[in-house]
Amino acid sequence: MASDPEQPPVSSFSQEGKSSIEDRSERERLLNGFHGTQDYSVSAAILPFLFPAFGGLLFGYDIGATSSATISIQSPSQSGITWYDLDSVEIGLLTSGSLYGALIGSVLAFNIADFLGRRRELLVAALMYLVGALITAFAPNYPVLVIGRLVFGIGIGLAMHAAPMYIAETAPTPIRGQLISLKEFFIVIGIVAGYGLGSVLVDTVAGWRYMFGISSPVAVIMGFGMWWLPASPRWLLLRAIQGKGDLQNLKDTAISSLCQLQGPTFHDSASQQVDEIMAEFSYIGVENEVTFVEMFRGKCRKALVISAGLVLFQQITGQPSVLYYAASILQSAGFSLAADATRVSILLGVFKLIMTGVAVVVVDRLGRRPLLLGGVSGIVISLFLLGSYYIFLDNAAVLAVVGLLLYVGCYQISFGPMGWLMIAEIFPLRLRGRGLSIAVLVNFAANALVTFAFSPLKDLLGAGILFYIFCAIAVASLVFIYFIVPETKGLTLEEIEAKCL
Repeated sequence: MASDPEQPPVSSFSQEGKSSIEDRSERERLLNGFHGTQDYSVSAAILPFLFPAFGGLLFGYDIGATSSATISIQSPSQSGITWYDLDSVEIGLLTSGSLYGALIGSVLAFNIADFLGRRRELLVAALMYLVGALITAFAPNYPVLVIGRLVFGIGIGLAMHAAPMYIAETAPTPIRGQLISLKEFFIVIGIVAGYGLGSVLVDTVAGWRYMFGISSPVAVIMGFGMWWLPASPRWLLLRAIQGKGDLQNLKDTAISSLCQLQGPTFHDSASQQVDEIMAEFSYIGVENEVTFVEMFRGKCRKALVISAGLVLFQQITGQPSVLYYAASILQSAGFSLAADATRVSILLGVFKLIMTGVAVVVVDRLGRRPLLLGGVSGIVISLFLLGSYYIFLDNAAVLAVVGLLLYVGCYQISFGPMGWLMIAEIFPLRLRGRGLSIAVLVNFAANALVTFAFSPLKDLLGAGILFYIFCAIAVASLVFIYFIVPETKGLTLEEIEAKCL
């Protein structure tokens, strides 16, 4: 929407008629977490979560399906192609192609997120998912296949950036933690579905094409859903207060969006909520766009430290490495199904799903810090047990199984969902688009680094020493959480900015 040249500067609006008494009242309300009751319809709140969460579902499906797809595509009899004889570098690029695309998507999000808005960014993500899935499924040769993987990965980067923001900015405060954590639940559902469908299709001729192509109808559903959903009311009001459109029109659109998000019966309270949000924006100061230098100062720098630290520790505390040993650990303990790596993956995926569900249920009751501190403490213990197993106690397979399950369970109630939840909540509104893109970029870059470095480090140091190193990193992350990460339970996004940063 074009700016109205006759509209008075919005900064003057933010100060107009604001007495010192009102200013003190606003400050007290924000700093002490006093906010009006947020009316909402649970049924109306589901769809604004569901369609963005499909972006996470497709991300998880890609993780799960790719392992079976690489087996299928290398089979002389089942691949259905003449160029199945791929070397290790080509397989590595095929496997990690979507990850590199996600890095590209994260960089793009830094520049376009605040201009497009959360809804339109998710629409672009759905389009990239669809195009990437179709290119990959119908690829006539290897170079086109890799291009499809990169395009699909760009969709991952955009979706994992915009989905937490859209859910955070549209979800009612009392259930915001549950809804954002449910996105991680959808990622795990996608992983399990990818493993399951991959195991079914791996013996089908050209099964890898079906594995990649299955993503396309889900991408279409995601796209239609996001087309129907309204823009984020907070993004609309940010545009209004920064003078990037007609103030009254943007306020009316934000009220309409809130009515659609909360249910039409809450029309009156939607208008009041818009006025409250505008007053909060006036107090915390969002009139000007954040500059690149400002991102590394004051509350912006604190938000970057918290978010980047969480997603970095999420990736470098050994999660991919522990799962790498899952089949051998279960097999050594006498589980016959462990001979089939796909079955192990499905088994652990279901366990991850259950533990993520536990986190979703309790996050808005217990809070973010207790789950992070408790879960990461469990991760420390589990990594110590696994390191000890591989160095000192190789005949105590039960100990390794306990360590494996403890790690997976504790990760899924802490770093798994809480990392994405906190980065969606912690950034000030005017920094949220660019700040979250940096956090997502750190996440995928760290993921790529750990994936690349794991095998050389395993060969150099051995599994036991490597798990002890991960254990030390987990202890460092525990210290980081205790001293740096705040509690955001029960606070509106504006109160988090005023009280926690």
